[in-house]
Amino acid sequence: MWRHIASNALTFLVVAVFLVGGVLIWAKSEYDNPGPLAQAICLDVPRGTNMGAVSENLAGEGAVSSAMLFRLGADYNDKAGSLKAGSYLVPEGASMAEIVDIVTRGGASTCGTEVIYRIGINAAEVEVRELDPATGRFAEVVEFDPAADETPEEYARVRDAADTRFRVALAEGVTSWQVVEELKSVDVLDGEVEVPEEGSLAPDAYEIAPGDDRADLIDRMQRAQEAILAEAWANRAEDLPLESPADALILASIVEKETGVAEERPQVASVFVNRLRRGMRLQTDPTVIYGITEGEGVLGRGIRQSELRAATPYNTYVIEGLPPTPIANPGRAAIEAALNPAETRYVFFVADGTGGHAFAETLDEHNENVARWRQIEAERGEETQAN
Repeated sequence: MWRHIASNALTFLVVAVFLVGGVLIWAKSEYDNPGPLAQAICLDVPRGTNMGAVSENLAGEGAVSSAMLFRLGADYNDKAGSLKAGSYLVPEGASMAEIVDIVTRGGASTCGTEVIYRIGINAAEVEVRELDPATGRFAEVVEFDPAADETPEEYARVRDAADTRFRVALAEGVTSWQVVEELKSVDVLDGEVEVPEEGSLAPDAYEIAPGDDRADLIDRMQRAQEAILAEAWANRAEDLPLESPADALILASIVEKETGVAEERPQVASVFVNRLRRGMRLQTDPTVIYGITEGEGVLGRGIRQSELRAATPYNTYVIEGLPPTPIANPGRAAIEAALNPAETRYVFFVADGTGGHAFAETLDEHNENVARWRQIEAERGEETQAN
């Protein structure tokens, strides 16, 4: 009997250890990963306040998912007692770790006016935003195309102001050529820069200051991507058909270009992982397009049948396995999806008319999904003609 009791106690202890370990891994991920804040806010930290009050304020503003986890993270990192009074800009998507660093680092107020140079897949834009004292949030002053002939007066007014904050924001899925080309038009940066390796830049928002060197900024982007990839590779699923972090980056870039629906990334990744496991060709249009454009802008037209048949290194309708390089700069979520794909038997997918995709395990199911998509396309064409 005692042996049975001891065995049950040991089993319970092992389960408890695994549960505690799982909670700790989740908590660290929540603390370190991008947060839920959709728009930057100005956080006021009055004299005499404590980290508990700050955490409740942040939770109320939607900047953190859990006030308690924010407090515990600050305590664990020995920063709870280092809170500095002041007004601090909390950027959109800031992680709990980043916010703790902001409010404990101190220094001059970071709120006021900000200029964001956004580098997107199809276009670039400059956005000037100013703090609304009544709401503590930022309101857009002006937005313009940096390639335009005239610079708005609103931008010229704040560009040389001492309290203006500057950021460069990269969209997920931009190519390295696009990044370099748009950085040339950021007139507060200096220096020349070569186009870095595809996939080596981490899509994110980067704080810059007038006079910063473009090459130094590219180096920061590369170091950030190296860290993201190293962490994801260390935590990858078992038995993936990927031989190296370089392979993972290539697959992640394909996942990034194949879907604009964040929740679909693990499913899309599973399709390509299943295809690689079965020795099937990837047959993905974005790789063909990259082979045509070499990442220099968008194709701007449909893919020709001759291009789908052409034997090029990036034509995954012809080649076996992965293309030789990434086809864009994937974000953290796409990299994590490539290395921890959903467990499915899907090997096909096609657009479903909602912006997402319909997935299938068999060719018959896939053909049905394709037929439905063709019907949707035909109906939309008829509506366009009617209008």
